[in-house]
Amino acid sequence: MSTIIAGHFQLQDEVEQARQALIEAGFDADRVSGFYINQPGQHDMTSIGGDHMVSPGARETPEGLAEGAGVGAAVGVAAGAVTAPVTGPLGPVVGGLLGAHVGSLFSFSRMKERGESERGTGPVPDVRPAGMCVAVAFDDPALEARAVDLLRRLGAHHIERASGNIVGGDWADFDPASVPQVIA
Repeated sequence: MSTIIAGHFQLQDEVEQARQALIEAGFDADRVSGFYINQPGQHDMTSIGGDHMVSPGARETPEGLAEGAGVGAAVGVAAGAVTAPVTGPLGPVVGGLLGAHVGSLFSFSRMKERGESERGTGPVPDVRPAGMCVAVAFDDPALEARAVDLLRRLGAHHIERASGNIVGGDWADFDPASVPQVIA
C-alpha cells in the first residue's frame, strides 16, 4: 500500500489543472486520480443502495418500538380491564391495541438527534464531503509535504491522507464511506 494525499476542489477544470500540476511536479501520471465523491449515504455500496444495510441513526429503533409497544399494551390492557364492566370483553383487547400503538409512537421520542453519537461510540466521526477530488499515491514519505503543499497552492480544501493503491489513474481500493484523516 502507498501513501495517498487527496484534496477536494470546486470545479472539474480545477481537478484537471491539479492533475497536470502533480504530473509536472514529478508524480507518476498513473498514480494520480481525479474523481467525484457522492453525498454521504449515496455511494450505492449495498445491494439495496446506500452505504449501510442499517441506517446508523436507526440502530435502536426495533428495540425502542418493541419496548414502547409492550409497555403501552400492558397499560392499555389494564385500563381496558378496569372499564370492562362498561365496555364488555372487548375493552381489554381494544385498550391493549390502542396502548401498543401509542407506546410505539412514544418510543420515537427516545431516538437520537442528528449529530448525537451512537450509544457507547463517542463522538460522531467526520464524513467525507461530496465533490470533485484529486488524489496522488507515492511510496517515498518525503513526497508527502510536497504533495500537500502543491494541492494547497492549487486551492484544494479538505486535504486528507490515506493508504491505498492508485493504478492507471484509478484509486482501486477507495472507500467513500471510510472516515477521512484530514490533515489540512
